[in-house]
Amino acid sequence: MGIIGTIIIGFLAGVVAKFITPGSNEPSGFILTTILGIVGAFVATYLGQAMGWYGPGEGAGLIGAVVGAVIVLVVWAMLFNRRSAA
Repeated sequence: MGIIGTIIIGFLAGVVAKFITPGSNEPSGFILTTILGIVGAFVATYLGQAMGWYGPGEGAGLIGAVVGAVIVLVVWAMLFNRRSAA
């Protein structure tokens, strides 16, 4: 499916990851959640290919993309907390 498939899966993963990840420092807004989900899907695809789970032309599935999006949201929360603490 390529990049378009990764974007669609990333959108769905962003929505699911927002419900899974606890905390009030989550990014609010439909567009930002979608972008972080897409970034999470690309992160999951890259890590999966680097670890040998996916072939060169394969992308992360929905579960992998959700895990990547949760990782991105956790990093987002860590950066947001540091900025507000300073």
